[in-house]
Amino acid sequence: MKIITLTSDFGVQSQGIGNMEAVIYSICPDTKVVHLMHGIPDFSIIIGARTMETVQFMPVGYHVCVVDPGVGTQRRAIIIKTKRGDYLIGPDNGVLIPLAKILGIQKVVEITNEKYMITPVSPLFHGRHIFAPAAAHLAQGVDINEFGKELNPKILAVAPYEEAKCRDKQVECVVIQINKYGSLHLNLTHQEFDKLHLIQNQQLTIIIKEKEIIVPFVTTFGDVPEGKQLIVKDDYGRVEIASNNGNFSQKYHIKVGEKITIRI
Repeated sequence: MKIITLTSDFGVQSQGIGNMEAVIYSICPDTKVVHLMHGIPDFSIIIGARTMETVQFMPVGYHVCVVDPGVGTQRRAIIIKTKRGDYLIGPDNGVLIPLAKILGIQKVVEITNEKYMITPVSPLFHGRHIFAPAAAHLAQGVDINEFGKELNPKILAVAPYEEAKCRDKQVECVVIQINKYGSLHLNLTHQEFDKLHLIQNQQLTIIIKEKEIIVPFVTTFGDVPEGKQLIVKDDYGRVEIASNNGNFSQKYHIKVGEKITIRI
């Protein structure tokens, strides 16, 4: 089955979501559209990129992201072909880059061929007129080279966050997502976190806004009493700081983009 995923900051009541899905079916009716997430905070490229990362746990497909505050400007519309076999479609603003690096970048092209767009192209809705049609045409078998010229991946907009690195038994992190329960998801992968060689219930110091908080490294939320803080490997390949049946971000007034230090 051909799978096209849609991710945006449109919100669940936007007719734009239905418009994109209908465009896809008009071009490639035998595909399956999966709505990954449409509740990304307005214009948040960092949360959009984090959300797109979770595509790595989905089947190979054609993945569209429309978190695009620069729509209609000189920013490029791009397709990234990955080594895993996926195609990532969206604006060249960094939102696709973390996922592209995880899956491996094989080729990048700029979408310029109007043959594969809905014309006239709206300068305000590239999701409907450029990105969704591109995904559908790719799923229908159109070769990536038909969409436009190849680009050097080095000229693409940079990712909205870098990968945290462990150094001297500590790691400097950035909050890249806060879920509805107030848990913090960091730019720290499981593999990098493993370099600290932690054991179950080992105590760590978390430094937030010059405040030191002691938390245990555990496997799941119920490993600590209700209301207590903890640090775990999250379910999408990164590290999470949370409270068991509590809201960590509200308690400590944390926002996306803030820096956190984890220290043994």
